[in-house]
Amino acid sequence: MQALTVSWIGYVSIAAFVLAYALVILEEKLHLRKSKPVILIGCLMWALIAGYEAVNGGGHAEEHVKHMLVEIAELFFFVLVAMTYINSLQERMVFDALKSWLIRKGFAYRSLFYITGVITFFLSAVADNLTSALLMATVVSAVSSNRKFIIMGFVNIIVAANAGGAWSPFGDITTLMVWTAGRVNTLEFSAIVIPSIVNWLVPAAIMFPFLPKGRPEGSTEVIKMRYGAKRVIFLGFATIATAVSFHQFLHLPPFLGMMTGLGFLMFLGFYLKKKEHSYANRALEQNFDIFKKVERAEFDTLFFFFGIITAVGALQYIGYLALLSTNLYGGLGPTYANSAVGVISAVIDNIPVMYAVLQMNPEMGLDQWLLITLTAGTGGSLLSIGSAAGVAVMGVRRDVYTFMSHLKWAPAIALGYVASILVWWALVKV
Repeated sequence: MQALTVSWIGYVSIAAFVLAYALVILEEKLHLRKSKPVILIGCLMWALIAGYEAVNGGGHAEEHVKHMLVEIAELFFFVLVAMTYINSLQERMVFDALKSWLIRKGFAYRSLFYITGVITFFLSAVADNLTSALLMATVVSAVSSNRKFIIMGFVNIIVAANAGGAWSPFGDITTLMVWTAGRVNTLEFSAIVIPSIVNWLVPAAIMFPFLPKGRPEGSTEVIKMRYGAKRVIFLGFATIATAVSFHQFLHLPPFLGMMTGLGFLMFLGFYLKKKEHSYANRALEQNFDIFKKVERAEFDTLFFFFGIITAVGALQYIGYLALLSTNLYGGLGPTYANSAVGVISAVIDNIPVMYAVLQMNPEMGLDQWLLITLTAGTGGSLLSIGSAAGVAVMGVRRDVYTFMSHLKWAPAIALGYVASILVWWALVKV
């Protein structure tokens, strides 16, 4: 049978993938959810491959798809549980209470700049970079109407969210993929904490002198967490610990640990619902309903994962990823290739980029897998559309924070990106 890479099926698949991704990039303009084109194209690519093999004989597309399904299921259920916990915390007013506390304190602009950056950096390591960036962006937007502060605060938050998510298996989808694939173990991610801090701190330090002086007007509004919020927080951390334990000690997929945590959250939700029902004489909010929290999960994002893994898996099966790996990693070497991949992730979403690298499976040691985790996670900060955090924050104040306003600070972000790679290199050589 003719090699798929030089067959019409290969060329059509490449063209279809490019078309689908063009529609993903134009999501904001077309108002077409990003999951729709990649699901359709990904499934059609496999249909064409299977049809081609049926006519020409040979191939094992069915086996490859079944293997790919395991990867999709692990990622899908892990992220679904994480999103459910985030939605539960939002419903219990945890994030609103944090926002209220920050606003009431009346911090100066420059203090608020670093406070929101630090909180975002560490919060994104245990929640995720998208949620952390969105939360802190709403804080910055609510605190002040100063245009300059909002733009610089948003840029700082995006860089901090992406950098903070890079050193934790739970901080970003890319780190989760590397972790579940067994390329980097749980504790080994800590090796890139310092490069991640440098990635955020360098542009933050460059921006600091340009921040407005003075302080925004404070607010006296007090928002308290709802009943059971602390229990949900505790259970969230316990669920992460369970996922790690399942992976490290029982050698089971981490999503089983997450699903175990979801089961506990369901029972906690049952208790909270009964408790709230018992207060008949109190004007309580809508009762806690765990299935409502599941419904509010970002299914567009979850289905986007399915579509991307399906489409990139088809390109791997055809043989294009092997060719790309040979030319990229064989030609440049792993350090330069991994650094370049980070820049590419500023234009192309880091999820398909990382999945492609994992499918290429180039010969790399732990140090290089840590580098690609760092660069793929933080490279998206270079552009406002380069990461999920950036796209989400753009929606908070479209009238102020734009692609061009972010691009103004791209040189400072690029310096942080290069500095983090140099720090990684220095730590490797020690």
